[in-house]
Amino acid sequence: MTESSERTVQLEVENINLRFGGVMALDGLGFTVRKGEIFSIIGPNGAGKTSMLNCISGRYHPQRGSISFEGQDVTRLTPAARARLGIARTFQNIALFKGMSVLDNILIGRHTHLKSGLFRGGFYLGPCRKEEIEHRRFVEDIVDFLEIEHIRKRVVGTLAYGLQKRVELARALALDPKLILLDEPMAGMNLEETEDMVRFILDINQERGITVILVEHDMGVVMDISDRLVVLNFGEKIGEGTPEEVQQNPEVVKAYLGGEASVFLGR
Repeated sequence: MTESSERTVQLEVENINLRFGGVMALDGLGFTVRKGEIFSIIGPNGAGKTSMLNCISGRYHPQRGSISFEGQDVTRLTPAARARLGIARTFQNIALFKGMSVLDNILIGRHTHLKSGLFRGGFYLGPCRKEEIEHRRFVEDIVDFLEIEHIRKRVVGTLAYGLQKRVELARALALDPKLILLDEPMAGMNLEETEDMVRFILDINQERGITVILVEHDMGVVMDISDRLVVLNFGEKIGEGTPEEVQQNPEVVKAYLGGEASVFLGR
């Protein structure tokens, strides 16, 4: 975790309203994320955390408000257009191609960087071959980085859950993102797998300089690695700041866990 108070604002969320029928999922939500920080979105179940990630990634389009990424309004852009700008994500429920190999799944993450046309690709002509070699070299670097060399040719559907989560992270990194959205990356993992994932998230942020927006229920992890947090409850922001500031916010503690501060602080 590093000091981020003077960093450039990379993502700006302003007055987001998201409604599904009569249900208000997000109500006037706004916050900023600074370049190079780990920013967490926390709150009870149903608070709107994943809905906010879906708005940032382009899966959902809010009825009101705006989202800007590096000074560009992306509120109405498609997920593919946002991916080309450098926004990648993982999902709460694993979204891999279970019948394909680990390498092929990761290579799919390079699709936004493909330059060769369909004709050249179909005949595997010189420029296309050179491009594929470059993409494979990039992917192999990610495989090494996430320590999954031993499963690189395995069919994803045969892997343990924790390894599948790591492959999904690898596919997101294959996009070569500037900002990565992680939706409960530690969910369902044992202690060893959780510790590995935390280490990888820190390395992604510190070694690769990628901004991280994290949604995670493990408060011990969130408080340990986050630079700043925003706290949601029923789609509204009830707190924002450093882990220390959030921990001392009575409204946050009361709304989040009914006053059980010791649980909120991860003790």
